[in-house]
Amino acid sequence: MNALSTPTLSPTAQLALDTIHQRSVSGIPAWLINPMEHSIIDCLAGEPASTYRSAPEPTYLKMLRNAGCCLMDQYIPDNPLTMGSDGYEAGTLRSATTGVDAILVDGLLIDSPEAVVAHLEQQAFPSLQNAVASFDEDARVREIIEGERTIQSRIGPTMLKTGYDFLLFPKMKYGTYGYENYFMAFALYPEVIERDFSLQADLAVLNSRAALRAYSEGYLPPLYRLDHDMADSRGTLVDVRWLDRLWFPHFARALAPLLNSEVKLIWHCDGNLSQMVPRLLEVGIKGFQGFQYEDGMDYEKICALKTRDGEPLFIIAGVSVTRTLPNGNPADVKREMAWLVENGPKVGLVLGCSSSIAPGVPLENILTLVDGFSHYRQHGRR
Repeated sequence: MNALSTPTLSPTAQLALDTIHQRSVSGIPAWLINPMEHSIIDCLAGEPASTYRSAPEPTYLKMLRNAGCCLMDQYIPDNPLTMGSDGYEAGTLRSATTGVDAILVDGLLIDSPEAVVAHLEQQAFPSLQNAVASFDEDARVREIIEGERTIQSRIGPTMLKTGYDFLLFPKMKYGTYGYENYFMAFALYPEVIERDFSLQADLAVLNSRAALRAYSEGYLPPLYRLDHDMADSRGTLVDVRWLDRLWFPHFARALAPLLNSEVKLIWHCDGNLSQMVPRLLEVGIKGFQGFQYEDGMDYEKICALKTRDGEPLFIIAGVSVTRTLPNGNPADVKREMAWLVENGPKVGLVLGCSSSIAPGVPLENILTLVDGFSHYRQHGRR
């Protein structure tokens, strides 16, 4: 995994890679930003109005380069097309979690917790078992390497592509069945839900073995961001004691091949994950991205924690997209960026936003954010 010796890295991509390895660096790299308002993308790209809508991928990439992005994990150039200038529009396609009239999965109407159980047992479980039986490790290694190289080629040498969306681990299936019926099934039939987590982990551990090979054989940068929303502003979506019993053991098993490797697995924080933080570190997670400070995530306290091996955490620190950017002013943005830098880890710190930037954020705040990326990339903590 000696990507450090790759001679083709640009200074910004090399800064990102050195930061991943938690070396002492003179600057702080910037993570991707994802404005959802098309006019903001056009402005940052230096293009006329409506350019993004007519040519989304090149405009989005130019926006990221101009914004000083050094490190990208999730490649979503078409994502802002899901919104209009004022947010979701009347014709937006609805899903199980965004108000669809009826939830149909493989022809089965999901209208009760019993329907969730029926689909899991009749469809989901056999599908997972077949996937385990037919898993081709060599083919999966090639698929991961080719996928990462393809995106790296598209984004160009100024940004370093890191891992996202090719690891598997047990997930709660509210996105398939809807919140109400899934969480009723979780409460009423926990043994069925755990069976689902166990089968997901059976497949995930095979995928993790393939991913570890892909990191080594493909010389991929050793960073991966795990992303699954498991909390709201109040805390975890189910009592964390149930996660201790039903989810965490299978989560740890799913990722075991990678947890003792050089690959840094970090977790995307959405909502108030305070109770999960120490548990994730105990499993072997090595850092975090996101942080909804207004929901109780204590950034200063988290950044002072260590991995289970006693090392500093790797942190992608984000200016708040729900508080500071939409409701603050440029001085607030500067103040929050300075606070993130001052209280972040001394090595292994990347700057970004806490999540996507919704329409309506003042342009001057976003321009201040981009200026801040440039300042800290050039001057570091000075």
